[in-house]
Amino acid sequence: MKKITLLATALIGATQLMAQQPATMLMKLTNGAVLRTDVSEVERITFADTLYNVNSAGLRILEPADLCWPAERLLPHLLAPASSLRSLDMNSASLTSEERVMFCALQGIVNRSQPRILLYNHNEEPQSTWPSAHSLRTTPIPASRPYNLVNAFKDEIKGLVLYSTQLSEHYANLATTIAGLKRLLPVTAEVREKLVAAGLDFPVVEDLTQLTMKTTVAVYQHLYDNYWSRCNHRLLISERPTIPYVHDIGVACGSACVWLDPRVGAERILLDKMLREMTPGRDIVLGWYPEERSGVGEATRFGLSTVPADFFENATVYSAVSKPVRIAPVPKRPKLENKVYAAIYISDGDNIQYCQHAMAKIYEQAGRGKMALNWTVSPALADIAPMMLNYYYRKATNNDCFVSGPSGLGYAMPYDAHNSRYYAGATSAGLITPYAQLTQRYLEKTGLRVVTIWDNVSTTQRQVYADNCPYLYGLTINDWERQTGRLTASIQDEWLPVVPLYPCYASGADVITDFFNRDIKNFKGTEPMFVTGQATVWDAGPDKLIALRDKLDALAPGNVSIVRADHWFSYYNEARHLPFNITLLEDMEITSSPTKTLAKYAADGSHAQEYMWTSTADDGTAWVQLDFKEPFAISRFVVRHAEAAGLDPDLNSRDFTIATSLDGQTWTTAASVADNLAPVTDAAIEPTEARYVRVNVADGGADGYARIADIEVYGAH
Repeated sequence: MKKITLLATALIGATQLMAQQPATMLMKLTNGAVLRTDVSEVERITFADTLYNVNSAGLRILEPADLCWPAERLLPHLLAPASSLRSLDMNSASLTSEERVMFCALQGIVNRSQPRILLYNHNEEPQSTWPSAHSLRTTPIPASRPYNLVNAFKDEIKGLVLYSTQLSEHYANLATTIAGLKRLLPVTAEVREKLVAAGLDFPVVEDLTQLTMKTTVAVYQHLYDNYWSRCNHRLLISERPTIPYVHDIGVACGSACVWLDPRVGAERILLDKMLREMTPGRDIVLGWYPEERSGVGEATRFGLSTVPADFFENATVYSAVSKPVRIAPVPKRPKLENKVYAAIYISDGDNIQYCQHAMAKIYEQAGRGKMALNWTVSPALADIAPMMLNYYYRKATNNDCFVSGPSGLGYAMPYDAHNSRYYAGATSAGLITPYAQLTQRYLEKTGLRVVTIWDNVSTTQRQVYADNCPYLYGLTINDWERQTGRLTASIQDEWLPVVPLYPCYASGADVITDFFNRDIKNFKGTEPMFVTGQATVWDAGPDKLIALRDKLDALAPGNVSIVRADHWFSYYNEARHLPFNITLLEDMEITSSPTKTLAKYAADGSHAQEYMWTSTADDGTAWVQLDFKEPFAISRFVVRHAEAAGLDPDLNSRDFTIATSLDGQTWTTAASVADNLAPVTDAAIEPTEARYVRVNVADGGADGYARIADIEVYGAH
């Protein structure tokens, strides 16, 4: 045990900081996380003596309650991974399911204090892919001596929770839940014997072998009655007991681990008790369900999203590499023509295990980059594995566009077409509103402008997206290949298109061609036409979909353009004389006051730090001017500041104006902002005819340099 005085460094840091920036103070927590606090909200600073456990290296051993878990994050802030992690290939070690449960629990307990264990469980992509992408070094544990890994961290384990699966496999999940709360290893008698044989004779602290429950409900009712109140309710792990992939993050967080089937009445009632005690717009279910639609739908009914992750591994490692997502600049688009504009979406990126495993291989197909394709990915990766998104962004071509899987942050199902059932928010905005607000935050974090919705949205639900997700360019809904009675496209609030994927989840290029031709055969060439559809990645990846170029061209020679989703919705709105982001136009010209970077970075579609516009003058003043070459009815401006790029909020521009002009000589102030503290300024104005837009910064960041992460201007013809 070691004794420390808490908050002493926080007081020193606060004193030094307040002399320069009296508005805020920094507080460094014992797990290394740094929080920014408004001084006006601090009532008092207290000093407390406390005791905590340390391991042989002097590192504090954290309990679940010690984690730094801000309300705006899906997962806690963990310390950065150690300089070298111990790795174990569980397949090469020929571990049983029960052994894997134990090793994943060990990983969660150890990595809670600092990530030091990396486990290979799936082995679909090369083992080096993700450690390399996260700049991690590993020291392998010999597959012939896997229990050396337990021995390396034995001083962080208090003992064992002994269970048996003879009566029910669900005892493994019960034991795993207890393991995270009490820092125990979940083991069967057979696994305990192997520990003892390796010289690791831990005491049995909890013995579940005396329990006599046989049914699924009885096991999890015991969990609910005896442990649920001690679990955090921020994260619920839903995972089959024999597939312990995300057990590491569940154990680290002190989360309950269950496998309940909503199709079974008694199991649904018990699951509902847990879901009811979670907070919409903040908490998530991680894992999967015995059946997709009933499980996802049940969580949606409570305003909660599911992040599919049944085979996702090492969440405690990759979530600890906390980096902003490096959103790639968006290529400019040509002028709208009387063509057929087609957009092709690829499933199944809502499942982060797909993003980790199958997508890593499919993304390497030679056909990628030869034709515009829209890859569904999960916005949840912004917290769970941001470097995974950065990996894909770094390798992306201008023909690779990333969009959100269903139906935003995590998998939610506003409407289940298979069972003809609406879930949360069909007629009341109550439960879907916090979900949409959560979605907005993570769309902006990840640069995803389009959401694919499964399967449809009611008028109320569409309104919720329009009210709470201004980052969107459009929504797609699933038509499920109706032969007649196709879902109808609509425009919500005169700016947000909602369009059917026709077909959805198609098995190949021929299917897409057939459905598209139902429209293309009527193309007259007198106005633009828009078609869009989705392919199932399991049947049709880039190498097969590339055939669409010739197939669609044959339907209307020289008149079909396959485009990115962000461009598609831009064209779609322009053709309907609705506002669209006119900074996407390829003939826009950007000029600025002297810049350390490039003038084009001010409006390149990315608010990542490496693509930020930064002034050279340190007097707080600067300007950026956009020339759109022709007048538009301008109705909205969005300016993203330094904080949107992951920098300190003190570097946001404080005072600035936005002006418009028809001739570049006479200017009218459209918006004026003073004492700005927000990362994003989003301002709607009465439609104003203008060719030029100018952002004039009068007071830049705290260091005197003006920074603009990105500018968007919305206009219409």
